[in-house]
Amino acid sequence: MMSHTFNPTILREYDIRGIVGDTLTEADAYALGRTFAALATVEGAKRIAVGRDGRTHSGMLEAALVSGLTEGGIDAVLVGQGPSPMLYFATYYLDVDGGIQVTGSHNPADYNGFKMLLKGRSVFGQEIQGIGKRAAAGDWTEGNGTTEEVDIREAYVDRLLQDYSGNSYRIGWDAGNGAAGPILEMLLDRLPGQHFAIYTDVDGTFPNHHPDPTVEKNLADLKHLVSEKQLDFGIAFDGDGDRIGAVDGKGRVIWGDQLLMILAVSVLKELPGATLIADVKASQSFFDHVAKLGGKPLMWKTGHSLIKSKMKETGAPLAGEMSGHIFFKHRWYGFDDALYAAVRLIEAVSDSGQSLTEIMDAMPKTTATPEMRFQVDESRKFAIVEEVRDRLSADGAKVDDTDGVRVSTPDGWWLLRASNTQDVLVGRAEAADQAGLDRLVGQIDDQLAKSGLERVQADH
Repeated sequence: MMSHTFNPTILREYDIRGIVGDTLTEADAYALGRTFAALATVEGAKRIAVGRDGRTHSGMLEAALVSGLTEGGIDAVLVGQGPSPMLYFATYYLDVDGGIQVTGSHNPADYNGFKMLLKGRSVFGQEIQGIGKRAAAGDWTEGNGTTEEVDIREAYVDRLLQDYSGNSYRIGWDAGNGAAGPILEMLLDRLPGQHFAIYTDVDGTFPNHHPDPTVEKNLADLKHLVSEKQLDFGIAFDGDGDRIGAVDGKGRVIWGDQLLMILAVSVLKELPGATLIADVKASQSFFDHVAKLGGKPLMWKTGHSLIKSKMKETGAPLAGEMSGHIFFKHRWYGFDDALYAAVRLIEAVSDSGQSLTEIMDAMPKTTATPEMRFQVDESRKFAIVEEVRDRLSADGAKVDDTDGVRVSTPDGWWLLRASNTQDVLVGRAEAADQAGLDRLVGQIDDQLAKSGLERVQADH
């Protein structure tokens, strides 16, 4: 086999991801290795770090990937099972030119995929489409790469705690049987305070709950732990450890934009006037809060690769998304790491002189919808957003079109954007009260109707 055609549905915006045995196979993993090896060789890269999450098929896919890399002439440095951010760390810590993590992220257990880095950047968007074309053309290199195993877990935990200066708290943790569990246990052995961790054993069938901490029902066990043991707060991770969720001492969820508001305070204390980035789904409260603290708030497109490039461009020390991806360049490397974000959250609470519950009590009170998802024909996805934008502009509405349309009104704001990864439109609205929220949601309905779309919520 000297060329390979991927199922086009697995070549996604930020990664390669599909259903194992259906859209994603062992042959795909091998072909990706061969293709990535060729891509790397063109750029003069020779050594690539490889890691994997805890899914039942991650070992099999990793082995096929590594065969492809080595037969393509690349040396593979295997860091073993761990969270995606540990693999990202490996690309800075080890003498390598890039990395690949085998991971299905926070998808259900039958999914898997690959997150890729080369020469200090994420491989995404057009580059992933390019991987598809190169594989189909069989434009591959030949060689005899080596493999070696390196255990970087201690080094990673050392680095997570390198300049830690937080108080001691009583904290609950939920690793969701994802790949971050064993590292979390190593971290908690050394982190001051009293810690109660659940589901730290890696189990790719996710027997307790789905590992996505941005969906409130997945935080039920963590809330129970916090209330039963009367803990100060609780922290949860997604399946591959790059997204964080949290609850305060009263069990209230602290959403991604609220976490950013808390983390912003100490960053701006050290770096006055810095640019801080949040995605278009974030609360207006975040942007107002950063401005009040003397920082420069910047609203940018949703998607970790897009946020990372914008951070590089603006020199932002901190950025984040509603989805729980938090990126620290300040004292860190600029990639999204939920374990590091957790350590910094504890520090930020310490710096504030308040409890996390008190910080939450003082947060601006707004009413927001959860993320609304509307099923839409893939071919109409971007067109509808443009129609909405054109109608609103014609009406003189206050529209930000950074990513989709975000409309500000006296009631608050609403957003409609096309998902990069699915055939859905994503909507969100936030207002001071329920009546205002109802009016905003009414505007979304009205715009969808004008584009011939009945509002039917898509399944997640």
